[in-house]
Amino acid sequence: MANETLSTLLKQYEQKKSRAEIAADERKMDLYKKVPELQGIEDKINSVSISVTKHILTSPENNAGDTLKNFNHTMDALKAQKEQIFKKFDIPADYLEPHYECPICKDTGFIKRADYTSEMCNCLKQKLLNISFNKSNMSALSKENFNNFNANFFSDQADPAKYRFNISPRENIMNIKNRCLEFIENFDDPSAKNLLFTGNTGLR
Repeated sequence: MANETLSTLLKQYEQKKSRAEIAADERKMDLYKKVPELQGIEDKINSVSISVTKHILTSPENNAGDTLKNFNHTMDALKAQKEQIFKKFDIPADYLEPHYECPICKDTGFIKRADYTSEMCNCLKQKLLNISFNKSNMSALSKENFNNFNANFFSDQADPAKYRFNISPRENIMNIKNRCLEFIENFDDPSAKNLLFTGNTGLR
């Protein structure tokens, strides 16, 4: 069941990632139509990057330093032109970037470590925790707790013949409540005794 849950979540992550990237491509195409010169700059950036890569791979190593220096100078100039256009048209700096739901893992569910291994992102951990929490019915704790406890639902009349106790159901339930609170307050105490609830389903 856990593997099925994780598999389902990862499919959802893949869909979210894809939607974010498709939306970014659509924004880019729309912006290029409105600002053609921006596409020209992006094309130059891509062209320069490809040319430099080819040059470094096919040229002697002693020329690599100069090539990278010229490349960085050209790229800085192109990026400066791009920034000017963004400012001119009041375009957010991240407008062309995918807007992922989780910028940390970029909607993959995992984060790459420095040693090239990966770990589960907190966003995915939280989703798994939420699913487990809901399945355990613990989500009802927001309203079903001692703060909302109402002893008036229980009779204050003792009936030994019916309940086999010389105290009323209300007094009995208050004793149980106080014992539960005592257990909670001393939960970290290894000498504290556990609680055991018995009885048929639906009894109170």
